[in-house]
Amino acid sequence: MLKLFIKLTTFLIPILLLQSLLYSSFSKAEDILIFIRDDVYDDYIKFVDDRDVHTITNFSGKNIRRDVVDMIIAQQALKIGDFQHEFTYAAGKLNFRNTKMLESGRLLISFDTYWLSDAEALNDSVYISAPVIRKGEYIAGIYTNPNNKAVLAIKELNDLINFSAVSTQKWRTDWQTLQALPLKDLIQEDEWLSQARMVSLGWIDFLLMSFNSTPDQSFNMEKIHLVPVPNIGIELKDSRHFVISAKHPLGKAALLAINIGLDKLRDKNMIKRAFTEAGFFIDRKKIKVLNVK
Repeated sequence: MLKLFIKLTTFLIPILLLQSLLYSSFSKAEDILIFIRDDVYDDYIKFVDDRDVHTITNFSGKNIRRDVVDMIIAQQALKIGDFQHEFTYAAGKLNFRNTKMLESGRLLISFDTYWLSDAEALNDSVYISAPVIRKGEYIAGIYTNPNNKAVLAIKELNDLINFSAVSTQKWRTDWQTLQALPLKDLIQEDEWLSQARMVSLGWIDFLLMSFNSTPDQSFNMEKIHLVPVPNIGIELKDSRHFVISAKHPLGKAALLAINIGLDKLRDKNMIKRAFTEAGFFIDRKKIKVLNVK
């Protein structure tokens, strides 16, 4: 009996020690892996340019966009809230895989904000942060191929009756907004990059997209070149939030930290300033929002 006890002890102690070490290192300061869509990650790397992301206060320049601002705000807010972990990134062509990983606890947080309607549909699997983009603040551009002169001539809501748009039902707010517009056709395509290519190739007339920081607000990536209808916008009537896995061991700590940080950043007007400098928040006096009476 004693020999059996010794054998079991010899076998179990190393395992228990290993588990203890793994948990200890993870709970203290282990880097956390975050999955990011590859085009967003490329722009993020180019914009940050080896700077300390927590010290960035100027959000103007090349390669900045809403998604990149989201990434930076998330990290700054977590740091302000005393979340001590650092992050490493895995870039890839992923859109909705992140949602499944959040639900299962394999991903701590999405650094790309979610519409509130999409986040609430995840039920008890996630925590939802305070709003980053508040309801009424998201005005999208009508982006099209620069040679589509008919789309670029849109001035009124009823002008949309002659045109097709593309989006996905998985983005509830985008899809519901487009469904409410008087469109000729609404095409379903789940991958954002495929949506942009379809419009760039002229297969679809337009897609809704956040305004860009380039001087002419155009969007360029690889062979995709899109431009917005001048001085025209569409309001997406929802707020956007960071989504954190409720099943991840650091989920509650991350939620508490990011909300503290977001509150302090908003008090300093940093969130509004960041999105404005990035070209996303536009001057409502200089643009006609077609779906707002």
